[in-house]
Amino acid sequence: MFALRGLRLEFLTTLRGALTLALDPSRADATPDIEDGLIRLEATKKAVAFIERQPGMEALIAERYLAPPPDLAALARLPAGSLGQSFAAYMDQTGFDPNYYRALPITDDTAYLLTRLRQTHDIWHLITALGSDVSGELGLQAFCLAQTRLPLPVVLLAGGMLKVLFTAPDELEQLLDRIAVGYRLGARAKPLLAQKWEEHWEKSLTQWRAELDIDVELVGRYLP
Repeated sequence: MFALRGLRLEFLTTLRGALTLALDPSRADATPDIEDGLIRLEATKKAVAFIERQPGMEALIAERYLAPPPDLAALARLPAGSLGQSFAAYMDQTGFDPNYYRALPITDDTAYLLTRLRQTHDIWHLITALGSDVSGELGLQAFCLAQTRLPLPVVLLAGGMLKVLFTAPDELEQLLDRIAVGYRLGARAKPLLAQKWEEHWEKSLTQWRAELDIDVELVGRYLP
């Protein structure tokens, strides 16, 4: 009975987040509601097992590595083209707060991985060159799906495509193109989740992309 009640609450949490995001795609605060509601799904367990098998993940998970909040002023002073300088510029241009994410109590591998994904989400945007607009966000979700198999990207992609289909069908071609690019990038690239970005802010975006097999030619016009 208690287990069933818990599943119902998780379903309602997921539904609330999905409806909020469908009505207003700019509501990034709704995404954790959806993800929190999906934590106990069998699909999430299988995705975590998939992530754990990736190169570099075993040690990172054992360490429970989480970086301190970034000092944007210090990062802005790093050489032009470095990850740190580019990240500081990206935060300034978008007005995003790099610490605006919902951390989970780190009680198991799943909670750790989801928290680390949330902490590095904007870095993934920068590394993949997939923008922060709706189609860019869904492109990044396709990238994340290829890399993690987590159910959240599936929910967000489905909701995003349905919204565009019914409200802005002229944008569907661009959206599908961005999703295809994102998935192909993610399938080819080395695991982004295994990286300790914050220990190498000085490394250039070009070097990061080369080391991680982010195909610049495939990204094409999405490069910053």
